[in-house]
Amino acid sequence: MAARNNHTVDDLFSSFNSPPATPQLNYATDPPNLISFDDDLEQQDYDNTPTTSSRPLMVFDRFYDSSSEDGSTNTTGGDNSLVNAAGNRLDYMMQYLDRKLLTENEVKQGLPEFIGSGGGRGMFRLPVKAAVHPNRPPSLEFRPHPLRETQIGCFVRVLEGAGDGRQLWGGCESGVRVWDVKDMYCEGEEEGEVVFYESVRTSPTMCLVVDDGNKVVWSGHKDGRIRCWRMDQCFDDYDVPFKPYLSWQAHRGPVLSLVISSYGDLWSGSEGGAITVWPWETLEKAFLLPKEEKNLASRDIEKSYIDLKNQVAANGISCSILSADVKYLLSDRSAAKVWSAGPLAFALWDAYTRELLKVFNIDGLAENLTVIQDLTAEEEAKMKFASNTKKDKLQSSMSFFQRSRNALMGAADAVLRVAAKGAYGDDSRRIEALSTTADGTIWTGSASGLIVKWDANGNRLQDFQHHPYAIRCLCTFGLRVWVGYASGMLHVLDLDGNILGEWVAHGSPIIDMAVGPGYIFTLANDGGIRGWSILTPGPLDKILSSELSDRELLYTRLENLKILAGTWNVAQGRATHDSLVSWLGSAAKDVDIVAVGLQEVEMGAGFLAMSAARETMQVGLEGSSAGQWWLDMIGRTLDEGSSFHRVGSRQLAGMLIGVWVSYNIRGHVGDIDVAAVPCGFGNAIGNKGAVGLRMRIYGRIICFVNCHFAAHLEAVNRRNADFDHVYKTMSFNRSSNLVNASSAAVSSAIQTTRLENAMGSLSVNELPELSEADMIVFLGDFNYRLDDISYDEARDFISQRSFDWLREKDQLHIEMKAGTVFQGMREAVITFPPTYKFERHQPGLAGYDSGEKKRIPAWCDRVLYRDNRPDSSDICSLNCPVVSSVLQYEACMDVTDSDHKPVRCIFSVELARVDEPKRRKLFGEIMTSNNKVRRILEEECKFPEAILSTNNIILQDNDTSVLRITNKSGEDKALFKVICEGQCNIKDRKQASSHHPRGSYGFPRWLEVKPTVGIIEPNHIVEISVHHQGYETLNEYVDGVPQNSWCEDVRDMEVMLVVEVRGSCTTERKCHRVRVRHNQSLSDRPMPMEQRADDSTRDHASVLHRSDIRWLTGSRDVVDHIRDLHTP
Repeated sequence: MAARNNHTVDDLFSSFNSPPATPQLNYATDPPNLISFDDDLEQQDYDNTPTTSSRPLMVFDRFYDSSSEDGSTNTTGGDNSLVNAAGNRLDYMMQYLDRKLLTENEVKQGLPEFIGSGGGRGMFRLPVKAAVHPNRPPSLEFRPHPLRETQIGCFVRVLEGAGDGRQLWGGCESGVRVWDVKDMYCEGEEEGEVVFYESVRTSPTMCLVVDDGNKVVWSGHKDGRIRCWRMDQCFDDYDVPFKPYLSWQAHRGPVLSLVISSYGDLWSGSEGGAITVWPWETLEKAFLLPKEEKNLASRDIEKSYIDLKNQVAANGISCSILSADVKYLLSDRSAAKVWSAGPLAFALWDAYTRELLKVFNIDGLAENLTVIQDLTAEEEAKMKFASNTKKDKLQSSMSFFQRSRNALMGAADAVLRVAAKGAYGDDSRRIEALSTTADGTIWTGSASGLIVKWDANGNRLQDFQHHPYAIRCLCTFGLRVWVGYASGMLHVLDLDGNILGEWVAHGSPIIDMAVGPGYIFTLANDGGIRGWSILTPGPLDKILSSELSDRELLYTRLENLKILAGTWNVAQGRATHDSLVSWLGSAAKDVDIVAVGLQEVEMGAGFLAMSAARETMQVGLEGSSAGQWWLDMIGRTLDEGSSFHRVGSRQLAGMLIGVWVSYNIRGHVGDIDVAAVPCGFGNAIGNKGAVGLRMRIYGRIICFVNCHFAAHLEAVNRRNADFDHVYKTMSFNRSSNLVNASSAAVSSAIQTTRLENAMGSLSVNELPELSEADMIVFLGDFNYRLDDISYDEARDFISQRSFDWLREKDQLHIEMKAGTVFQGMREAVITFPPTYKFERHQPGLAGYDSGEKKRIPAWCDRVLYRDNRPDSSDICSLNCPVVSSVLQYEACMDVTDSDHKPVRCIFSVELARVDEPKRRKLFGEIMTSNNKVRRILEEECKFPEAILSTNNIILQDNDTSVLRITNKSGEDKALFKVICEGQCNIKDRKQASSHHPRGSYGFPRWLEVKPTVGIIEPNHIVEISVHHQGYETLNEYVDGVPQNSWCEDVRDMEVMLVVEVRGSCTTERKCHRVRVRHNQSLSDRPMPMEQRADDSTRDHASVLHRSDIRWLTGSRDVVDHIRDLHTP
């Protein structure tokens, strides 16, 4: 052994100076090269093959390559960087030595095995596993997939980026939470999640909208309330939940959608077509009130609502969308409009007047707005223009016909609402997502996977479909649109709809996305959050994949488990406590997981018929009283409650499976799903078939399948067909018999994981769910018999314990060797007598069936398995994360309670998992220190140079000025966005004081700016219209009725516009500020820029007088004019 150890150490140090080996999937018998990791499992869209160098790779290179090139070290970190690198190198060496010295001994402990043919092909192909998945670009695991059971009542359902990318806000079932993005490269919590702060417990959050101008986040909740949260509040104590800044009752039903219009108003949507506007003026007053008066502010906001649905109905307009739930709201800031969407139709609203402009369906066909003329002109005038009329007076002024009409419309509205829910429920065309792009178009996604592109007026421009699954979310950044599907697939499209990249991003539906600093964050239905570089797909992916693959051992953790799997055909009987102790009790002392499969728990024609009916109706799946008795007795034997915890069970007729885990690992086990597949009488009756349980442990999936196949000696083909049917059709769902389970509405969405491996030669429908498991254990009464042997011959060989000769007659081994059943599965060599068929309560081998039929003894009761190993010589790594061996495989011959003997099998399982905090820290080091990465980021993330025609604009009443932006770059497109940083009043010829922003940098109602977003081609100019809209008459609403009106004084107002210019692949931007001032009369009032000589000359020099603004007809005139301008 010592010689072998020395040879291992020699291998280690010789490998430091050897060139990199070509990545291979299956390690040979020789130890693998230290730097060789398997990422090139098959040719895929992303080539993650590590780049090689012409010189030998030295041991220090592994740690210095991330910050320097050609072996040169980066000394900017000083001694600390050297110490960290040395520590990492030592950790790497120690882990490698430990694995080299220990793994070989542990593998040799296992029993010899028989391996079936036909594995690794077709539907029996092993799932793709690697340190960096070869089918997708590397991602930042911002929040690794949490176990479902730990998220009950607090699933994250909404995601929004805030604080210009500095924060990430999530809406969950128990409130809201916020992550500080600057901590995304820190190791964070033990579970791997970035540190977050949680709010006080609230009703489930349905939607979020961010107001970066006022540093607040608005959330809509299931209880109908809207809550306001401050971004800049103190988040120092993780254990103290933060509280909302404001809160009020907004709707009777849930708040389904929120949006902030281009004028700063807050819009909310609810059930039955309800859309409410909360004017910015009221919200601003609430912000200015002291803390002790916040309750008064909430009451004032609650009364200030503007009910758009009632306003439309009061005008006599009737349309279908007024009865549909307002699930989506979108603010088109460029066109100053708001889109609302029901299941199959859109409504277009004017953000300024809040009037309904257009209603159209998903095909782009406009709906006629029916107007009912019931009111006289006098009554209409009273309803529209009576400013001081109270609500009761307004109602009393209505005619009898008006009140009758409202009652009829209300009843019709209720009928339409019920009909709409029924009609839209299963329609594959229903609207699922909306987003606005940089070129001002609107994109929508549907449940059929269809993407439609619209212009600002609701005209359908283009549609395309790249994936058959439902679209769940859209996210726009730069010149790209990210599309998240219910299958977990993520598409990156250009603005023409062409696919730039596609990959399976999550193992469950992608339900939301948000933009962060350098990343697009995707939220999966299981609660996981991943960050994808905004440059993906691109050259950055290959570098990250290579770096992460080369350092696999730095973030690999190995876990060792023991699993006890037991099977017993109980023949409708009951077992004694001593029998259960003999079978399970003594063997379960040192194991971590116990999986038990029983057959023939309860039989009979009536019971089978009732079981089939329950399965068809999906009711009463918790099992029978006999099944519960067995679960209770086994739990008592395992000391359930003290040593073990039952995580789930499933019964189908006479088949029952139950799984228990020790309390030592309970916190790492979850995502429990169960399944049942009948195989009897046309695959409809559960006398034969299988029940299964799937679980996730340390991030790996293990399945246990309890089978009972067709009986009788000659039914070999039927048994093979039973296995084939079970393997192909077993589909998991949430267990109906989970202990302490809650009704969290989360589907397993295993279809997504199947899709991940279907990127190769197989289609999704050809890939069974069982094929995605890292380890499968089949146990049960498979009913395979012994061929070409008589009863007496079998008894003689058994008495002589000549099991080698009997195994040659075993039907199961014969079929497995031929590759017709249990393809690629493994079974420890059988060294115990056949377990069927015995006379009850007769001990010893003399108990074999001696009746009239004299059934030939057979090994009917078996335990088989499959792990991640394509070859027996493979060791446990992230490329082969689950490696198992059988420590014990035996039958309990002393148990006589049934005609079958119980069988047990103990597995030793070595499991490799990712240490997510360490991997995320390493990911951050690569992103921030690697020279190649830095060069790519600098090259791709630069923004083009742009100049503005002026930085000061003077407007008179109803005046219009033109602001021109020139993209001086000759190669790159420039993206611009115009926002309003705030407004203030200028008096006595003084300069403006601090500007107060409206909601989400909205524009004041007296100012119109169009367009506010767009793309500027290289060496091109875009013109922006800045228009004074006159004097606005404002209404104060109380309980939805206008009470007071006044004319807003906009004289001597100054607005600070900010023109943000950036490139297409960066969140960094350059801001140009433009002052827009309103003067009632330039001749009557001295200009603010006419100051004394001792005043500051900076503003005086940069002001553009109105007389200097001239219309330019040609591009040459524009260029000549702009050349002489002072730019901000």
